[in-house]
Amino acid sequence: MSIKSDKWIRRMAAQHGMIEPFEPNLIRQVNGEKIVSYGTSSYGYDIRCADEFKVFTNINSTIVDPKNFDPNSFVEFKNDFCIIPPNSFALARTVEYFRIPRSVLTVCLGKSTYARCGIIVNVTPFEPEWEGYVTLEFSNTTPLPAKIYAGEGCAQVLFFESDEECEISYKDRGGKYQGQVGVTLPKI
Repeated sequence: MSIKSDKWIRRMAAQHGMIEPFEPNLIRQVNGEKIVSYGTSSYGYDIRCADEFKVFTNINSTIVDPKNFDPNSFVEFKNDFCIIPPNSFALARTVEYFRIPRSVLTVCLGKSTYARCGIIVNVTPFEPEWEGYVTLEFSNTTPLPAKIYAGEGCAQVLFFESDEECEISYKDRGGKYQGQVGVTLPKI
């Protein structure tokens, strides 16, 4: 198994629609303004946060239960940015839609720009033949409100290709998050 390069990422995006929309370069400025970078890097792809957010709230004093998640625990909105309350979190989704090849597994790590501000981006691996928009979790570990930006980079996806295809892919087993389109809450 090896990590895949920028050349491979560009080829897979162009020939197989692995990432849509796809940016073949690393974008660091838009209209002369510095941004948190997104696009193709040497050995990864920096994904962008879309403008759809769900911010955790405890107005209902609900217990967070992954087996019986209360969707009323979130306030939903669309905006160019999101303010995450202290010691709380928000969910969002990527701008990009992914189609992962059968022989590939990805690992996604938060960008240092956010990590150095106490904002942790958590994304689980994209399994072989998974496809959809990625649901992103932003945790604000600070005692202050934290700001994240839509349309800008938030995490880097690393692609690893196996020397043989898996016997059963995410698609084969009917994974519960296959083809997700919006910010998707936990499912059992």
